[in-house]
Amino acid sequence: MSDEEIVEKTLQEKAYFEHIVLRYEDKLSRYVRRLGVHNDDDRADVLQNIFIKVYKNLYGFDAELPFSSWIYRIAHNEAISWYRKNTVRPEGHLVDSAEEIFLLLASGDDTAEKKFDLKVNKEEVNKALDKIDQKYKDALILRFFEHKEYEEISDILKIPPGTVGTLIYRGKKELKEALDHSHLRI
Repeated sequence: MSDEEIVEKTLQEKAYFEHIVLRYEDKLSRYVRRLGVHNDDDRADVLQNIFIKVYKNLYGFDAELPFSSWIYRIAHNEAISWYRKNTVRPEGHLVDSAEEIFLLLASGDDTAEKKFDLKVNKEEVNKALDKIDQKYKDALILRFFEHKEYEEISDILKIPPGTVGTLIYRGKKELKEALDHSHLRI
């Protein structure tokens, strides 16, 4: 079933909400972790708040828009709220593989791609991500780690699609500079 079909069934029969939770729990947990909620208990609390808000606001969901954008927007807002309550600055992001960073930095320039070492130390990448402005981190994570399209990112962050492209472009540039300052030559 599509997300929209599950939402429709959930609105008719509340027991179907479990399908939404099962479909999105791992994805949203990974997304929230990448946004910096690393502690398992904290992440579980944030996820619980996300699903409570989704459940309470399901009648307000506009079926004309993608459900995944709507639920990711809620997750994004909850993670940001958690930061404001619990930290001065996010802890950073977890990077699953150096290959993802390679793809992130690939700009179509063969020279840059060839120079980048696929065995980049995760700690160095995490430090570099911490140096990037939050608005760039959000766009980069959604695009390259959550594999969202520009329109979806636009919906999640509530910004125009053109701005998404600008944030991603500038974010890649900042990440390259941060890695360069970390003695990782690209």
